[in-house]
Amino acid sequence: MTLHARAWRADAEELVSLAVLCVLVIVAAVCAARGRRRAARGLAAVSAVLVVAVGCGAVPAWLLDSLDKPFENEARIQWGARNAIVLLGAGTFRVGGRVEPSLFSYPRVVEAAQLYQACRKSNGDCKILVSGGDARHHGEPEATVYGRELVALGVDRADVLVEPKSMNTWQNAQFSRAVLGEYAPDRTVLVSSAIHLRRSLLYFAHFGMTPIPVRADDLQATASPLPLAYNFTLTDYALHEWIGIARYHVYNALGWNPARIHPGDA
Repeated sequence: MTLHARAWRADAEELVSLAVLCVLVIVAAVCAARGRRRAARGLAAVSAVLVVAVGCGAVPAWLLDSLDKPFENEARIQWGARNAIVLLGAGTFRVGGRVEPSLFSYPRVVEAAQLYQACRKSNGDCKILVSGGDARHHGEPEATVYGRELVALGVDRADVLVEPKSMNTWQNAQFSRAVLGEYAPDRTVLVSSAIHLRRSLLYFAHFGMTPIPVRADDLQATASPLPLAYNFTLTDYALHEWIGIARYHVYNALGWNPARIHPGDA
C-alpha cells in the first residue's frame, strides 16, 4: 500500500453487532429451511444470548471499561510558555442552510474552550488547533465549524488554528503534526471523548507527539432488564475503537504504516 489513507478511510460508523446478529439469524433461517434443525436451534440460542448480553449492558460495559477508565480522573496540566490544545472533530450536522457541530462534538468544543481560559490565566501563549475536514460532505470542514463555535464561546479568533483536511483519526494525527511543528508548543493537550483517546494517543505517538489527554465526555453502558438500542450503539462505538487499535498493530507488523516518528525527530 502506497497510501496509508486508503486503508484508513473516514471513521464511519460500523454496525458490527447488528451485522453479526443479522448473519446469525439468516444462517439459522437457512439451516431451518434445509431441515438442519439442531444447527438452527443452536444459532438461534446464540443470537438470543448476544441480544441479551449486548442489549442489557454487559458487553458494552466490558468493552468500554479499558477505553474509558484510564481517563476518568481530571488531568493536571502545568501550562508552559507556548501551549497547544488539539481539538479532534466528531462530525457535523446540516441544519437548514447552516452547518453545525454534531451532538457528540459539543462537549469537546466546550472542554477546549475551558482549557483555553485556564491556559490564558497562566499568562502563557495559548492556541487551539481544531483538526477535522468535511468527512460528511456538508460543505464546510469540521475545523471551520468548530472554530466558529469556539470564537462564540470567547476564544480569541487569532488563537484558533485550523487543520481542515483530515478525514479520520489517523489523518488528525498526521496533519496536526505539521501545524504543531510550525507553532512549536512546549505543552500540547489533546481533547476528545474518553472512548476515542486511547486510539488517538496511539496514532499521535506514531507521529512523534505525546500530548496530555483530556476527556470531554465519558460513555457508559446502561444496565437494563430489557435490551436497549443504546447499548447496541455503544457496543458498535467501542468495537470501532478496538478494531482501529488492532488494525494499527497489524499494519505495523505488515509494514504498511509509514515509518514511526520519535519525539524530537525532524
